[in-house]
Amino acid sequence: MSDDIYKNLKQLGGATVMPSNPDEAELERVPNPQADVAYNVRFTAPEFTSLCPMTGQPDFAHLVIDYVPGPWLVESKSLKLFLGSFRNHGAFHEDCTVSIARRLADFLDPQWLRIGGYWYPRGGIPIDVFWQTGPMPDGVWIPDQGVPPYRGRG
Repeated sequence: MSDDIYKNLKQLGGATVMPSNPDEAELERVPNPQADVAYNVRFTAPEFTSLCPMTGQPDFAHLVIDYVPGPWLVESKSLKLFLGSFRNHGAFHEDCTVSIARRLADFLDPQWLRIGGYWYPRGGIPIDVFWQTGPMPDGVWIPDQGVPPYRGRG
């Protein structure tokens, strides 16, 4: 495989600065060299953080992102920086979770994408948020996200 598909990446392999908010974060992608095969890609971010927009207190989540690529793959360092950019971003759990999924879906044009946002309790109530682009595709092994209902996540 040729390294030419990686030539336009700006963040991988060099020093980077964490974007201060999601709007400043630059997602990067590369052509999918296996675009003729339907397969699932999973990213797990067990230490995702954002801020409560009302109190400024930190919120913590375990995110699981599954996607069946179309023409593009997300470059993982750019995804890490994008997710990290929420650290100082104030938004409710639902907004953070769905915003992440929609931005990825718009950017990658995947065959299918879903996100599970498993949020740790605030005020005694965990909030779990789920979103997907459509029905799960046939013929692709997509395991359960494996995050149990809240009993002290972990």
